[in-house]
Amino acid sequence: MDPGAVAQGGPATQSTAHGRRASKRAAIDVRANLTLLTVVTIATALQLFALPALLRAWGMPALLLIVPLVVLTPTHWGLIHEAIHGQLFAGRRLNEGVARALAIAFALPFDAVRFGHLMHHRFTREPFDRPDVLDRSRPVAEVWPCWVSYYGRLLGGLYAGELMIPLLAFAPANVARSLVARAIGSQGPVGVDVQRHFTSFATDPARRARIRRDWLLTLGLFVLAFYLYGTWWPVLALTMYLRGVWLSLADNLPHHGVALDQPGRSRNFRVPCGWQGVLMNHHLHRLHHQHPTLPWTALPALDSLERAAGSESGGSSDPAYFRSALRQFKGPGALDATTR
Repeated sequence: MDPGAVAQGGPATQSTAHGRRASKRAAIDVRANLTLLTVVTIATALQLFALPALLRAWGMPALLLIVPLVVLTPTHWGLIHEAIHGQLFAGRRLNEGVARALAIAFALPFDAVRFGHLMHHRFTREPFDRPDVLDRSRPVAEVWPCWVSYYGRLLGGLYAGELMIPLLAFAPANVARSLVARAIGSQGPVGVDVQRHFTSFATDPARRARIRRDWLLTLGLFVLAFYLYGTWWPVLALTMYLRGVWLSLADNLPHHGVALDQPGRSRNFRVPCGWQGVLMNHHLHRLHHQHPTLPWTALPALDSLERAAGSESGGSSDPAYFRSALRQFKGPGALDATTR
């Protein structure tokens, strides 16, 4: 599957002349990617193998090392994300190999995550892709489970769900098809097409085999890590949970409450300069959706072009990233608020 073709094929994708010119001339910043990859690799080795020894040697003060491990969560995911779009390295096999290793170290099923992300680009804010939308006209008995699901998703539920996805690859194909079809649904004008794509993925023999293989590698890696932690195993569990919460909070953040007629069906944010590299410019998410084949390092220049041209969606009008992340806890919105 070609990432560029999938990402650009959806109804929500838009382009500008600036973006097209930038897409042609923006090169992958391999040095920046290698630097971040080195940092994330060291952090992963610290989390899985070195921290247990430090905890036994230093005791409770070593718990402070959890902070940088959690802060690097968006960088870890960002590297996987760049590879999904073919923008981590020039070679396709190298992109996939590095991203798969990073996903295993994050306990994520790479094939499923890649497919889901590309479908998100193709069908942004379609009914299956609106976790923040709640139809308040439904009976109370049907609404309150949606609220529970919404907050559970924010508090790590998204990551927990991704951890469970590989189980579908071990289930009979017809069972996997039925479960996925029910979870995705067929609402909206392209709902049947979306459901067909997901069920086809869930029953594809080659993909199921790769997911099973990666899950076994992940299982072996984390069994070893928990063994090394010994009586300190709750520290590893806590670190994984906090990283999962960050991933869950950031997942739908750029699309939360966004109207369907808004460019890219997403928004940009502003962040302090020091966070831009850590987030790998995730705060410029609208630009990423409009130009999914641009590497992350090219987005700030495109943002500057927009602001210089007087774009209404750039500059100081962009909301604050971290404040907006917390604003999600106000709860899901009504469907009509999203379609205005």
